[in-house]
Amino acid sequence: MQKPKILRTGALDFVVIALGSALYALAFDIFLDPNDIAPGGASGLAMVINRQLPFLPVGTLVLIINAPLFLMGWRVEGKDFLIKSLWGTVISSVLIDVFHGLYEYTEDPLMASISGGVLLGAGLGIVFTRGATTGGSDIAARLLTYKFPGLSVGRLMLVVDTIIIALAALTFGHITYALYAVAALYISTLVIDGILYGADSARVAYIITQQTRKVVEAIDRELDRGATLLHGEGSYSGAEMNVILCAIKRRQIADLKKLVREIDPKSFLIIIDAHEVLGDGFRSHTR
Repeated sequence: MQKPKILRTGALDFVVIALGSALYALAFDIFLDPNDIAPGGASGLAMVINRQLPFLPVGTLVLIINAPLFLMGWRVEGKDFLIKSLWGTVISSVLIDVFHGLYEYTEDPLMASISGGVLLGAGLGIVFTRGATTGGSDIAARLLTYKFPGLSVGRLMLVVDTIIIALAALTFGHITYALYAVAALYISTLVIDGILYGADSARVAYIITQQTRKVVEAIDRELDRGATLLHGEGSYSGAEMNVILCAIKRRQIADLKKLVREIDPKSFLIIIDAHEVLGDGFRSHTR
């Protein structure tokens, strides 16, 4: 009974990845490539090479650049991840060449970088939700972590993309192109986070107070949120105390600060980012 469901889920993954890859290709061909805005990654490097060797299509170059990365990653990355990523890379690369020249927006480079960043982020976000990538700096960064284990994938991706954007600026002869590329890259990351974690990303609050019960009751009554009591001990005084742990929506931060301050002005409040919170009152555990 489970096998048909697994097959349907797998097929849906490939359809969704193809849709995200199509949006990625449209962003590249309509907004970024016509304005010499290199978005980093394999496509940005392919754009730079294409300007020097115009007879080589960008999509074909993306495949050539990604081929050795996938070969190196085959032994160290999961099979499911690489198969899906290879699918996304092939689809996006082919469509970059198919969509090339259909329509190009060149009226305003700034608007092109903003619109391209939004569409690019939407495409990548959709691909990422299915446990895949479109290759490029993501795969390269994953491989580099084995060489530099002290650095995170995100930081290594930033290094790789920065190098590619710098090469593009040198190739196109003006730093403005690099600034537009940085803007597009930043906007795309915001859109990706919005798709992966939701537009109203959650926060986690730690509250240390002598009025534990009153604060917990106020959180439940005013914010409609539950809380968990963690047992702690003061490092200096050695006194036992409760620490209130509460997940809240971003829009509830101001209300939480107000009610804690009103109940106990001497309380200690820490609010940190939570990329994702699953469960009652937040997103469900389903995909």
